[in-house]
Amino acid sequence: MAARTPRILLKARFMKCLTALALGLSLLLQSGCSSLFFYPDSATYITPDRLNLEYEDVYLDTADGETLHGWWLPAKSDARGTVYFLHGNAQNISSHILNVSWLPDKRYNVFLIDYRGYGRSTGAPDIEGALHDAESGLRWLADYPAAEDQPIFLLGQSLGGALGTALASEWTKRQEQPPLEGVILDGTFSGFRAIAREKLGNFWLTWPFQIPLSWTIPDDYEATDMIGGISPVPVMVIHSVRDGIIPFHHGQRLFEAAKEPKHFLQTDTGHASTFVLPGYQQAVLEFMEQ
Repeated sequence: MAARTPRILLKARFMKCLTALALGLSLLLQSGCSSLFFYPDSATYITPDRLNLEYEDVYLDTADGETLHGWWLPAKSDARGTVYFLHGNAQNISSHILNVSWLPDKRYNVFLIDYRGYGRSTGAPDIEGALHDAESGLRWLADYPAAEDQPIFLLGQSLGGALGTALASEWTKRQEQPPLEGVILDGTFSGFRAIAREKLGNFWLTWPFQIPLSWTIPDDYEATDMIGGISPVPVMVIHSVRDGIIPFHHGQRLFEAAKEPKHFLQTDTGHASTFVLPGYQQAVLEFMEQ
């Protein structure tokens, strides 16, 4: 009997693990997968002054009672326009600011916000809430005197690109003012449901559940369905062949679904690392200055 005890213990532990995994999957099925898109924190990684940038703290209230925090970064000389930046799914604006910190020196204002639950913004994130926050930020920017009478460009990266695609499509269809002058999507997935199904299919435990779990995600905001609605506003799709987080084919699908005028920039940096290279910065500047 002594020789059989370890096997019995191993079996018991294995069954406990299976039970825990089954419970986790059950909770996931009940609550949906949308929370898997959001990994916020409230740490402060870097502030604009550490990058020799002037800035203003911005706090704006949403219609459903949340308070969002953002930064306004004025251009270092006469502004050519304003870039509204929507960041990716992890951390907060203090870690993503390096993606746009080069723009004020190129004569562009920048406005970036944290979605609910990120940084100093209140609430808890979900897809509907983040979409609401993205629109709230653009409405604040549209009324901000320092951005008045200047072209506004939307730059969305990763998750921010998916949110920005839905926002820009609706903004254009409703003929909201001021109109967007251009939309730049960097490392963006082709749809919330599409990327969830793909990621669930990559793991043996969730592979059998990839379809039912992905169905818990609303398909009202799939980027491939909405990107065509941005036209006639010009769209630039940026995607890296070395993106290990959002595979290259997502960028290809988005570009194929977009209507003219459109431009595709193929890069070879890691995910959300496009603007570490001056050549890619220049390509975006040329797009905005056309």
